[in-house]
Amino acid sequence: RWIKFEEKVEDGGERWSTPHVPALPLHSLFQLRTCLQKGTMLLDLDATSFKEIIDKALSGQPEEAELQPAPRERLAALLLLQPQHQPTKSLLQLFAELGLSPCRGRKPSSPPRHPPTASSPGQSEPRTQISETPLKEQLRNRFKKKVLPGTEAAHVAVGEVEFLEKPFAAFIRLRRGVSLGSLAEVSLPSRFLFILLGPPKVKAYHEVGRAMATLLTDELFQRVARQAEHREDLIAGIEAFLDELIVLPPGKWDPSARIPPPSRLPSPRRRTAVDPLDQQPHGNGAMTAAGDRASAGHPRSGEELERTGRLFGGLLRDIRRKAPWYGSDFSDALHLQCLSAVLYIYLATVTNAITFGGMLGDATANMQGVLESFLGTAFAGFIFCLFSGQPLTILSSTGPVLVFERLLFSFSQDHSLDYLEFRLWIGLWVAFFGVVLVATDASHLVRYFTRFTEEGFCALISLIFIYDSLKKMLSLADAFPINWQYRLDNVTSYSCTCNLRRLFNPILTCLTTLYHPPLPSIQSPPTSPAGLSRTQCLDQGGHLLGTSCQYVPDVTLISFLFFGGTFLLCTALKRFKSSRYFPVGVRKLVSDFAVILAILSSCAADAVLGLETPKLLVPSELKPTNPARGWIIFPFGANPWWVCLVSAVPAVLVTILIFMDQQITAVILNRREYKLQKGAGFHLDLLCVSLLMVVTSVTGLPWYVSATVISLAHMESLRKESATSAPGEHPEFLGIREQRLTGLAVFILMGVSVFMAPVLKHIPMPVLYGVFLHMGVTALNSIQLMDRVRLLLMPAKHQPDLAYLRHVPLRRVHLFTGIQLLCLALLWLLKSTVAAIIFPVMV
Repeated sequence: RWIKFEEKVEDGGERWSTPHVPALPLHSLFQLRTCLQKGTMLLDLDATSFKEIIDKALSGQPEEAELQPAPRERLAALLLLQPQHQPTKSLLQLFAELGLSPCRGRKPSSPPRHPPTASSPGQSEPRTQISETPLKEQLRNRFKKKVLPGTEAAHVAVGEVEFLEKPFAAFIRLRRGVSLGSLAEVSLPSRFLFILLGPPKVKAYHEVGRAMATLLTDELFQRVARQAEHREDLIAGIEAFLDELIVLPPGKWDPSARIPPPSRLPSPRRRTAVDPLDQQPHGNGAMTAAGDRASAGHPRSGEELERTGRLFGGLLRDIRRKAPWYGSDFSDALHLQCLSAVLYIYLATVTNAITFGGMLGDATANMQGVLESFLGTAFAGFIFCLFSGQPLTILSSTGPVLVFERLLFSFSQDHSLDYLEFRLWIGLWVAFFGVVLVATDASHLVRYFTRFTEEGFCALISLIFIYDSLKKMLSLADAFPINWQYRLDNVTSYSCTCNLRRLFNPILTCLTTLYHPPLPSIQSPPTSPAGLSRTQCLDQGGHLLGTSCQYVPDVTLISFLFFGGTFLLCTALKRFKSSRYFPVGVRKLVSDFAVILAILSSCAADAVLGLETPKLLVPSELKPTNPARGWIIFPFGANPWWVCLVSAVPAVLVTILIFMDQQITAVILNRREYKLQKGAGFHLDLLCVSLLMVVTSVTGLPWYVSATVISLAHMESLRKESATSAPGEHPEFLGIREQRLTGLAVFILMGVSVFMAPVLKHIPMPVLYGVFLHMGVTALNSIQLMDRVRLLLMPAKHQPDLAYLRHVPLRRVHLFTGIQLLCLALLWLLKSTVAAIIFPVMV
């Protein structure tokens, strides 16, 4: 059987072979051409049953090849016998068959698409005729799941019969697809039939039949076969097929070896190119993936980025483009995959909010803290997903914004200015400048962002994610120090005592062995004066003395194990979709929920071990982190009047920062490789971010802009692939599930996280840092820059057959990569210094 690749029943007659590229003898194609030239040909035949087709085929023979009545009747009877198919059995059916009696007889089976040979005298069971209605086995056949809707069948019947003196060949095309009863392996309408029967001739007919089946699965020949009006048209189709043929010399390869299907097939349009050998990939999976990246871009020349020349012209065009899709933005989200995306991005966003909230609190004396970060993320993200042009974008605080906040707070302290009021005026100016940029269609400048800039920015943000996750993990060694001087032989000298100042003698509370866990009786010491716990000691005003008081080695070790284990588990489960185990539905489900399963597994392991690993702590009260501030910031009163005017200067820098950060992320998310159908909204997105600056400035919440890495993770978690694929064919990437509901659900969950603190406190922070590392590495691997960095370390003979290496000299590729890496290093150094304020200008 063939769908796109050949499968054959193995010699044991029990199972189908793996799909493989059919290797044909060249002579079989010449013989097939002869059969079509001299045999019967019926095009656009009107028939409703297989018997009617056979009768017309036998009566439509050329005069010189017409059969005598006797062999003609025998031939008709032979062709009308029921073929013996090899059904595709489920695992349950195979186990059920194991229980059958081993002495029970079994019919000899022949491969499908081949007619049964004439009954020999030794056969004990008579063969039945083809049924006019499909059999139960056809209707229940699991193989039909692999067949795309609208597929039609072609039947190739070849064989050897002794009563024929010369071959009988017929090619038949029906005017419309007709169900031919029990002829096919699965119940499908049939369109083509090819019959070749003749006197015994070693293997020749079988190979001609394989050649015909291979031709009928070729897209270009299919087009010819469907449109042909005369015999000559089909012959021309075979000639075109022969023109593309590539011959493998005998003795240089093993004909019995099965050629595995390539990861991606060339399109028919590319096959008709002038020089197909130079244009086509040769089945290298890495090459095709990199080739896609090489050709990937964004709609720089699309109407989204054309300058209209009218005030707010680009914004109005964005609104007109997105409005018809607004209803489907909600209905398209009704899929199980969206649930996994919500949980994944929610946990990533929570971790990001806590991380940036903590750093903002440190930088601004808690004028903005974790609670403000939670509320701001929830509000800004919800509004943006509801009204933006690209709702797959996730808003978040970013590193450059954090640097600006730190510098602004220091400046305010040094010059005795009220930080939040100063920040309010800067935010209002930024919103004004943002609206001006929207009104003048400034987003059309995005068309000049090249791959060089996109990849540099994406790599920088990805490396920041990776660096921050590793930095957070290394800081655990400070909170839970490791005793590097520990020696097992000195275990008797390690102790921790409680010194109560009001007592004259210190009270020994516990002697801790640092290698073995303490005894249960020591874990729950009595509350007598001689056995105070650590908490009791501190509550009574005492302090701890000893070499083992701060020593918690198990926590640091298990935290790093959770960190690395979560990262590896996320990666392994994401790749499970392409493994060979379990049905495709199970593999896809596991892959979609990979991050959630990894987090749940790590949380379960943490609960079983019972160690006090650092947990996710979410604010449980709705009040400002700093009691000295309120929820509304007033524009006048604390600062001199001229501050509202001077604020325009730093606002220019923030505007450049917001514009670059927002638009580069939007460009990356709207690349052609994602096959987005609903269009972009560069002007509308910038307007939403600008107006949100007003609200977040007035309420003293952090400023938000598109988060590159989390947005890319959101896109990747919503990839759509074809549900049915032919055996041996890789599922086709169909695009992204474009909708608003996942983003809205994420930010609604962010808002109610304050009330979910009792549940979230069971999630270890090292697990979430492992997810951060996974997101950073995934985003880094999604850009072509990483492919070219690997080329720097590869000898030329081991380099993959990448598309751009065929046209660009290797030294130029290395030069391009080197300049890119140098610019990336300069951006990283700049980001790490006080000069980070000019970071957006350098981008």
